[in-house]
Amino acid sequence: MVDAPVMDAAAARERMVERQIAARGITDRRLLDAMRTVPREAFVPAHLREFAFEDSPLPIEAEQTISQPYIVALMIEAAGLKAGDRVLEIGAGSGYAAAVMGQVADQVFAIERHAQLAELAAARMKRLGYDNVTIIHGDGTKGLPREAPFDAIIAAASGPDVPKELRNQLSDGGRLVMPVGEPHSIQKLVKVTRLGDDDFRAEDLGGVRFVPLIGAHGFRDEEGGRQALRSLPELIGAAAEPLPAIDDPAFGALFDTYAGARVVLLGEASHGTSEFYRARAAITKRLIEEHGFTIVAVEADWPDAAAVDRYVRHRPIREGEEAAFQRFPTWMWRNTDVDAFIRWLRRHNEGRAPDEMTGFYGLDLYNLGGSMRAVIDYLDDVDPEAAAVARERYGCLMPYAKNPQGYGRMAITRGFAECERPVVEMLRELLQRKLEYAAEDGDEFLDATANARLIKNAEEYYRVMYHGAAESWNLRDTHMFETLCQLLDAKGPESKAIVWAHNSHIGDASHTEMGQVREELNIGQLCRERFGREAMLIGFGTHSGTVAAASDWDAPMEVKAVRPSLSGSYERVSHDSNVKQFLLDLRGAEEGLREMLEEPRLERFIGVIYRPETERWSHYSQAILPGQFDAWVWFDETTAVTPLPGKIEAAEEETYPFGL
Repeated sequence: MVDAPVMDAAAARERMVERQIAARGITDRRLLDAMRTVPREAFVPAHLREFAFEDSPLPIEAEQTISQPYIVALMIEAAGLKAGDRVLEIGAGSGYAAAVMGQVADQVFAIERHAQLAELAAARMKRLGYDNVTIIHGDGTKGLPREAPFDAIIAAASGPDVPKELRNQLSDGGRLVMPVGEPHSIQKLVKVTRLGDDDFRAEDLGGVRFVPLIGAHGFRDEEGGRQALRSLPELIGAAAEPLPAIDDPAFGALFDTYAGARVVLLGEASHGTSEFYRARAAITKRLIEEHGFTIVAVEADWPDAAAVDRYVRHRPIREGEEAAFQRFPTWMWRNTDVDAFIRWLRRHNEGRAPDEMTGFYGLDLYNLGGSMRAVIDYLDDVDPEAAAVARERYGCLMPYAKNPQGYGRMAITRGFAECERPVVEMLRELLQRKLEYAAEDGDEFLDATANARLIKNAEEYYRVMYHGAAESWNLRDTHMFETLCQLLDAKGPESKAIVWAHNSHIGDASHTEMGQVREELNIGQLCRERFGREAMLIGFGTHSGTVAAASDWDAPMEVKAVRPSLSGSYERVSHDSNVKQFLLDLRGAEEGLREMLEEPRLERFIGVIYRPETERWSHYSQAILPGQFDAWVWFDETTAVTPLPGKIEAAEEETYPFGL
């Protein structure tokens, strides 16, 4: 018996490259070298290895095929892969094309809908040492939002069109190559290049034949059946990215797609829901640790947050400083979830240089008395004469420090703004002496000017609040936006901020009843106007559960049952998707889903007060979700925050910053 000749795989690969690929016009040297190097024979079933280098596709497991070598090369060259690129492949199959791309690009993610193929391909990558190639089992028509954007996307299956979900995951200048057309017929190989946010150029690269692209945004089956018209909840369920447990490190990683922004605004549908706080903390930790964010700016008063900031950045406690967040609603920031995050932030900052630490800052303007004390205390240290002037100028507001609404009533009664000029002059003089004061301690000067700005804006806020809700709301959110900009300017052009605030503040008001009917604006809208796509607005929602809230202002906190969301609301269609917790990227929502979401619907807003008995009128407002937010985070059932226990004491080292 004569043994069969042993195949010289390296020689066979060389012939394949020279005769089938280079001879047909493929010129990319790195690509040609990759196809010489990657053992194609390792990616086909054992009984077909002798045919691995033939100029044709071959059958593989799960009744699929490995593409003809030339087609693999043609698509990769058309995509213009280069060193440093991040690439997404749709239809990993055996993993061969992904392995070749991994020799050219920096990182490759390949999605395969057949579990058997995904498992085999992943095993091959591990065995062959291709550590920069990740195989994922899933619906490739959705792309991979958590890893986007990509420099190149290649789809090895033919769809009815190029899914918007894939196009929108390209970086600027990114290239997408995929076949388009019906199964069992000649299809068109298309190259799409992203030129801008909504600007794409398409090129026809010629005729090809591929298996159908099956999934939520492709064909329904192997025969090319189109996806049937589906309800909005079904479309949401198909497009949503299910979220793991909040404590799972993978949770925060899913939000990496928004990390390229300068400002990431994280909302909440109530001021008393644990899942919202814990989710924001998980996302924030990821953005801080992996993406260089150093500002956490929250819907809290500056003086209270400043006490926390001194704790997390290991700065000295001010003598006699009160514990933070003692005024209603105390549970909004004095809760176990915030406490856990603050203690993590202190540990994170430990041992870091001051300019590498992440700070915790307040954007709101309610603590008038705390801000006046902070400005005077600062000037007592750096300029006692100016401190005396500040005491005199703030004297007219001091009687109203604990009841600033009383100042507003007084101003209405007397018909003039008694305190306006002195507080404006105080801020102006602080800013004029910036170089002199900041030389002493830049952080303390930033704190003083922020407090002085708060006093000026709070004086106007309480004075105009009796003129109308829109005017006072706009002044408050403008103040929050200006404070955020002040922080970004102070920290330098490379600084990046995370904002924690209610959905009503961070969702673009121009796409809600607030802006369209009541002429109100908010910090989300102002951030979009200032930063454009450098601002990411992420809203949060829930269907039912419990919430910490009061029945009236200054009333005790209660744990209240959250009523199931109203029929037809954004919350109800999210609930009806049957995905318990998810991330829905609204930037790249497919056309049908976006059209349905753009129909105005009710959206629920629960603040520190919750009145379920009048919920429809007290807590729902019209909105257009994909205009309001860039993404929507959903928790179907949620629980109330847990207030910190114990008596509030003056802040000391061992009880700082909450005095517990």
